[in-house]
Amino acid sequence: MHISLEGKRALVTGGNSGIGAAIAAELAKAGAKVAINYVTDQDTAEKLAAEIRARGRDTITIQADVSHSREVEAMFKQLDERWGGIDILINNAGIDGIHANTWEIDIDDWEKVLNINLGGNFYCARQALRRMVAQNYGVILATSSVHETIAWSGHSAYTTSKAALGMLTKTMAQEAAPYNVRVLALAPGAIKTSINKDVWDNPKGYKDLLEKIPLNRIGDPEEVARMAVVLVSDTASYVTGRTIYVDGGMTDYPDFAHGG
Repeated sequence: MHISLEGKRALVTGGNSGIGAAIAAELAKAGAKVAINYVTDQDTAEKLAAEIRARGRDTITIQADVSHSREVEAMFKQLDERWGGIDILINNAGIDGIHANTWEIDIDDWEKVLNINLGGNFYCARQALRRMVAQNYGVILATSSVHETIAWSGHSAYTTSKAALGMLTKTMAQEAAPYNVRVLALAPGAIKTSINKDVWDNPKGYKDLLEKIPLNRIGDPEEVARMAVVLVSDTASYVTGRTIYVDGGMTDYPDFAHGG
């Protein structure tokens, strides 16, 4: 099956590293124009953009902190000026925050995670939906996590943001469906990126992690990115309001394979 996104206008938030960078690259391979959003590390964003341009695809980089609504608004105005709008939004920007029990975490640290992971998703989706509803077409795909459903001690802000993102996705999908706009979330499990390098680069941590994954391996960013391309394409035209897990079976709770 050949999936084409030829001519589609896409924005990937947090698109200069990890899963976001992999999604940006795969969208471009499928024919989309891609805007790469970043907050820091402009050089990495520009390097990725250069690689995409070398394949003959139109791309731009946009600096914006998605946790600030005015910066998000300005980012979408740049898309309007460059491409006349947007067809695909990948709401990928996010952080896991510091490790601390709920009664120990600093309020500012807790709010920072919520402001980026949930607030940023809302601000970007709000701007995208205004344009997609008006043109009667579009797809929004948020990067969620297996921790949308699996608790994670020491990361209450992160798990809360991802659980809330699941319901935000369903609500926006319900609102936007009459306008031919789909809204989905993609929930990776353990993926080999820099954000969790301290786990997979440590033999003890790596062994413990594999015990949580029925497929007995860590996923690659490209595996998540390929699923993202499927979901934002017309191949998935009848799919909306759902979180799709790409987790090697982690949410299948492998410990129960050995009895209840």
